[in-house]
Amino acid sequence: MRLVHWLFLISAALFVSGIGFLVAGARTAQQGSDVQSAVDAPALTPVATVKQIMQGIVVPAATAVFGSVATIVTASGREDRAPRTDEDWQAVGNSAAALVEAGNLLMMGNRAVDRGDWLKMSQALIDGGLLALKAIDAKDPDALSSAGEPINLSCDNCHQKYQRTGS
Repeated sequence: MRLVHWLFLISAALFVSGIGFLVAGARTAQQGSDVQSAVDAPALTPVATVKQIMQGIVVPAATAVFGSVATIVTASGREDRAPRTDEDWQAVGNSAAALVEAGNLLMMGNRAVDRGDWLKMSQALIDGGLLALKAIDAKDPDALSSAGEPINLSCDNCHQKYQRTGS
């Protein structure tokens, strides 16, 4: 009986030790993976100013998204505008993706004016662009039109707090 008890204790100790080695090995592998990822990541070199991102990416992309769905009423009648072909949907999708990426760019390097509202408003631009992309994937003009609201709100809120005249 004592031998069985002794063997049980040794087996339990070996089992617990094995679990400990597995956990330690997993942590080491994770840390090595994080270090390798940092080594493999290319150096980022932000060069565009916030103004260049706004004028070169955000304004044209937002204009394309906002203008993609509309109802135009004239004396000669009503025209409902929405993407109709795969090419139309792809074009507005490219613009929505550009808004998402612009939000990412606005958070990089010294472009982030602060780590609070600036990041929240940049994320709001990303979120609005992602809503537009979801609508585009579904080819849903109503959802695409609705996605314009959070995009516009993110722009308005940011401009109200951060836009500088003459810059």
